[in-house]
Amino acid sequence: MTDTSTQASDSTQELIKRLSQAIGVSGYTGPNSVHKAIMGEMAPYADRIEQDRMGSVIGLKAGDAAASNGTNRRIMLAAHLDEIGAIVTKIDKGFLRFGQIGGLDNRVLMGQEVTVHGQRDLPGIIGSIPPHLQSSGQSTGVIELEALHIDLGLPPKQVAQLVQIGDLITFARIPDELLNGLLSGKAMDNRSSVAAMVLCLQELTKLRHRWDVYAVATADEEWGNFVGATTQAYAIRPDIAIVIDVTFADVDEIEVKLDAGPVIGFGPSNHPVVRDRLLKICRDLELKYQSEVMPSGAGTDAYAIEISRSGVPTVLISVPSRYMHSPIETIHPKDVERTGRLMAHFIASLDEGFVEELIPK
Repeated sequence: MTDTSTQASDSTQELIKRLSQAIGVSGYTGPNSVHKAIMGEMAPYADRIEQDRMGSVIGLKAGDAAASNGTNRRIMLAAHLDEIGAIVTKIDKGFLRFGQIGGLDNRVLMGQEVTVHGQRDLPGIIGSIPPHLQSSGQSTGVIELEALHIDLGLPPKQVAQLVQIGDLITFARIPDELLNGLLSGKAMDNRSSVAAMVLCLQELTKLRHRWDVYAVATADEEWGNFVGATTQAYAIRPDIAIVIDVTFADVDEIEVKLDAGPVIGFGPSNHPVVRDRLLKICRDLELKYQSEVMPSGAGTDAYAIEISRSGVPTVLISVPSRYMHSPIETIHPKDVERTGRLMAHFIASLDEGFVEELIPK
């Protein structure tokens, strides 16, 4: 079926919205956590779902034992579940000073609505000294993080009772449907990829596949230690892996566009045999896809998985996104659908012979 439609299904849009609004700044495990949301989304399609001690969510969809002689190979899909956010570092006369978790863009912080996860969830806004009171030159530049604070609208005594240093902070934002089918909101990095993984599991219910599929929403990628990817790759011992993340769209340095399909990585950390099979599936399905040259690491879970144990042939597939690491990350849900469909048909194509192809001749 030729890939001509540019309109994603309503169910895909709603799936991405639900995942976007769930709370999942690195280290958060409280009410309305993204962990619970992901387990709920995977439940109809996975044979088993669990959450490990480090905060990753693992959905297993078993392969056809009859087709694989009962010795199933394993593929790991990995998309990190955590989002960028902040942490309370100081309580200053009822206002909250904060530090970043995962690389905030200072240029867009002023005026943002946030939720402070204290004794209860507290709505707040990020503010600073008005430009009228700033010294010459300050009012036209980027406001440094140290000059920003969060205002909860509460007297200092009550703030001290409800908030303590170390409480986590997330952006409060309902996703917006833009024109031409685009969707904008917080945490599209990387909930859009988690949504693609859920759609892959859904598509696999209609396909026969021999390999066991471990769909892992990995914990704590944004603060740079790739905890979930490292620990789950070690535990699962996959034969191959696909990492799904977002990449920059519509910037001069990278020729990647929204609504032009998933982006398949090229470079030393993307196994050529796995990559070539993905490209073949795209051609067979007449599915839109893009390429991104990666001469070095991409700062994703891929490297942590690739070097696990004796090595895991790994490829990075990216969902195109605008305005990364901001509360208005923008994606096209159709790219998410394409990514899920590509992974499902790739998995359905795997047999025992593919393992032998992985070794250079």
